[in-house]
Amino acid sequence: MTEMKSGLPPEPLAGVIVGRGFEDWPTDLVQEFRDNQYNGIVGGRLLDESPWARVWDIRLEPGERLPAHRHVLDYSWTALTHGRSRQHTHDGTTREVTYRAGDSLSFTFAEDEFLLHDLENIGDGTLAFVTVELLGDRAPQVRRDHR
Repeated sequence: MTEMKSGLPPEPLAGVIVGRGFEDWPTDLVQEFRDNQYNGIVGGRLLDESPWARVWDIRLEPGERLPAHRHVLDYSWTALTHGRSRQHTHDGTTREVTYRAGDSLSFTFAEDEFLLHDLENIGDGTLAFVTVELLGDRAPQVRRDHR
């Protein structure tokens, strides 16, 4: 897969890099990233939406994945459980992240920045997060009935 436009936010992503340059990406994962490069469904379930924010719930059982999705809005996530994940990002890196309940990270995006990634639970228990997107002029529409 050729690298998509970088566009990564300046804040460091969580975790430890375990692969670069699309190392070991299976063909179906590469295709998923191509197919979902504008997928704005950034969580498992949309809990609430107001004129200024969207609140998403993410719950993944061991081995379960949230498909590739694109962040363009400023957002924060908070881990609700301890756990571990593997994430592939559109720049070809693969990261593994260890979470403790209460861990939180925020991202701010300029107009030409984005983060396209997936999320896989590689731990032994349920991995749960709440993600809050701050809405603005660039807010894409999402379906409220998702999951």
